[in-house]
Amino acid sequence: MKNLLKDCSLSAVVAGMIATFISYAGPLVIIFHAAQSASLSPETLSSWVWAISIGSGVLGAVLSLRWRVPVVIAWSIPGSALLVTALPHTGLNQAIGAYLVANLILLLIGLSGAFDRIIARLPGSIAAGMQAGILFSFGTEVFRALPVQPMLVLSMFVTYIVMRRAWPRYAVAAVLLVGGAITLLGGHLRSEALVFALATPQWITPEFSLAAILNLSLPLVLVALTGQFMPGMAVLRNAGFNTPASPIISASALGAMLLAPFGCHGLNLAAVTASLCAGKEAHENPKRRYIAALSGSATYLVFGIAGATLVSLFAAFPAALIAALAGLALYGAISDALVRSLAEPKERDAGLFTFLVTASGVSFLGMSAAFWGLMFGLLAHFLIVARRPVTAACSPQN
Repeated sequence: MKNLLKDCSLSAVVAGMIATFISYAGPLVIIFHAAQSASLSPETLSSWVWAISIGSGVLGAVLSLRWRVPVVIAWSIPGSALLVTALPHTGLNQAIGAYLVANLILLLIGLSGAFDRIIARLPGSIAAGMQAGILFSFGTEVFRALPVQPMLVLSMFVTYIVMRRAWPRYAVAAVLLVGGAITLLGGHLRSEALVFALATPQWITPEFSLAAILNLSLPLVLVALTGQFMPGMAVLRNAGFNTPASPIISASALGAMLLAPFGCHGLNLAAVTASLCAGKEAHENPKRRYIAALSGSATYLVFGIAGATLVSLFAAFPAALIAALAGLALYGAISDALVRSLAEPKERDAGLFTFLVTASGVSFLGMSAAFWGLMFGLLAHFLIVARRPVTAACSPQN
């Protein structure tokens, strides 16, 4: 405790709080979107928010204290996006079963130490193409919301562009502030929907089906490994922290399994906000940056306890604001995924097919677009890349 107080600094505390605020400013909107698409009750949504918030807070604090490293845990953004289209067709109880299976797979991967081997075998273009396809519809929702409330959406869009140039790290938070201010000043806030109450966990009995496992479990595992753990570990490595990946994966998966019956779809290493806590913004001394992760974890716990209030707050905002905020918050992730899907020339076709099939939203034989995107991408990779060694040099370029 004495060392903890000695290492504490205002910059680290503020960095951790801002990182958590940013986590809620954009990614949480996707969860509200998924809940609305599946017609979940406010009580179920409140339990979902409670589970992912408490899980992120407790795990982040425990792992950061264990290694004195800024380990930031959060829920999967592309995983949440996947649920927007998959949850209405799967059903809540079967989705909970799929969450358990997905995190059991992740737990086994973590315990086996096979993370690096799996990532090395999966073509990066396919993983990135699937992630971009899952997130693509959120980007287009910004412009679909434009005719509904043009002043609101356009103001948020301009704010995002300006902040991306000036202070990109705070672009999403600024968009939320501008959107909220316009909503309040324009009288569009439905104050009657506001409720001030603590979150109450709600038990959801899991059910298991092969379709749910194929449609949800496998894509959730893939996006967790490639979209969260891999870039999250890269952030820590780039900041000079050589924390082992396997214990973080195992702990995150175990925590998510325990909280799955309350709505938690997955807990992963943060990939977006982690850089705030791991970089110089938190503290010049790397050994004192874990305080930022502890501060962020404490903020998660506060927000988790007030989950019911958060649910009602987002319900009070107009749908156009929620759609615009979700899309703008994901533009960076969409851009990065698209670039990675097409970066390697010999894998470009596989990445493109994966993206197009996943983004199409096609559902066939009970399987989701994410599943078919993965299948078509792997097929293209096998037929084009695996058989190219002799003819690659002679292939025409268009």
